[in-house]
Amino acid sequence: MPRKKWWGLAALAVTVALVAAGCGSSNKSSSSTSAGASTSSGNSNVKGSIAVLLPDTQSSVRWEQFDRKYLDQAFTAAGIKHTITNAQGDPGTQRTQAEQALTNGAKVILLVDLDPGSGKSIISLAHARGAKVIDYDRLTLGGGADYYVSFDNVAVGKLQGQGLVNCIKQQGIKSPTVAELNGSPTDNNATLFAQGYNSVLKPMYANGTFKKGPNQSVPDWDNQKALTIYEQMLQQTKNNIQATLAANDGLANSVISAETSHKVKPVPVTGQDATAEGIQHILAGQQCMTVYKAVKKESDAAANVAIALAKGQTPNAPDQTKNGSVQTPSVLLTPVAVTKANINDTVIKDGFLTKSQICVGKFAKFCSSAGL
Repeated sequence: MPRKKWWGLAALAVTVALVAAGCGSSNKSSSSTSAGASTSSGNSNVKGSIAVLLPDTQSSVRWEQFDRKYLDQAFTAAGIKHTITNAQGDPGTQRTQAEQALTNGAKVILLVDLDPGSGKSIISLAHARGAKVIDYDRLTLGGGADYYVSFDNVAVGKLQGQGLVNCIKQQGIKSPTVAELNGSPTDNNATLFAQGYNSVLKPMYANGTFKKGPNQSVPDWDNQKALTIYEQMLQQTKNNIQATLAANDGLANSVISAETSHKVKPVPVTGQDATAEGIQHILAGQQCMTVYKAVKKESDAAANVAIALAKGQTPNAPDQTKNGSVQTPSVLLTPVAVTKANINDTVIKDGFLTKSQICVGKFAKFCSSAGL
C-alpha cells in the first residue's frame, strides 16, 4: 500500500501539532486534521482518554472523510480527551501509535486493524496496560477485543449478491459468466462479505443459471492492484465476463476503468460504501448498486461504547459475535442496498452525500432524470 510522502513543512507542522497536544492543559482543546494525527482534549471527569486507531486511506475514503469527523465530534461533545491517528496502511506504525496512546494515558482503544496478527498484538498490549479495546468495523480474529461495533457484514454480502442477481435479470442476460473481485484476504470483513454474496451466487452456479468465472482477492483493497487483476481476468477469458461481483465501490471503479481501457461493453457490477463515485456510476448506468452503511450511526454507536468505558460504565451492547471460542458483546447495525431508485431516500436524505458532490461534471446530466 502506498505510503504518503511528507514534505519538510508538512512534517514540521505535524510535529508541532503533536507536541502541542502532548503538552496541552486539560482545560484546553486542540486538534489537527492531518491524516497522521488528530488530538482533542476537553473537560471531563473520566478515568482515561480514548485513542482511535484508523487503518489507512486506501481501503476506503470513509476513514478520513467521515469516521474521523464523526468520532471527533462525538468525543468533543462529551468533553472527553481523545486522539485519532491513521496508520496509512503500515501495521508497525499502528502499533507505535497504540503504544504512544497508552503511554499518554489512553484507557480505551477504538481499533480498526490492518490484519489479525498486528491487531491481536495491539489488543494484547492494551490489555496488559489495563485498557479496554473496541474492534471498530473490523473484527480482529482471535484478538480478544472487549467489544465489537460494526454492521452485519454477512448481510452486506447478501445485499451485494442479490443486487447482482436483480441487475442481471433486469438486463435480460442469460447464462452469464460471473467474475468475483473480493476484498483483502487479511480483512475479516472481506471474508464475511464473500460469505454473504456466495450464499446467493453458489446456488445459481450449482443449477446452471450462472457460470462461475474468475475469482480473486485484492491485496489491501488496493484499487490499482484490482485494476491489474481485472484486466488479467478479461485477457484470460477473452473478455467473456457478463457480470462482476466487486466487493466495494473502489474495486467497482477498477472494473469500470478496465472495461473502458479494453473497450468492452459495461457489465453489471456491484459495490459498497455508497461513495460519491459509486453513486455517480450508478446514475450513469455503469454500476448496478452499492451498499450504504451509515457511518454516522456506526461511529455514534462506537463512540457511545467508548465513552461508557472511559467513564467506568458498562456499555449497552445487545448483540453477540462469535470470535474463536468466545462471544464478544457487540453492536451490529443494518446495511441498506442503494440503487438509482432510492438514492434520494438514503444517502441524500441522511446528509451522507450532497447533490453538489454527486451531480458534477459529466454526471450532472444523469441527475435530473433520476430525480436528484
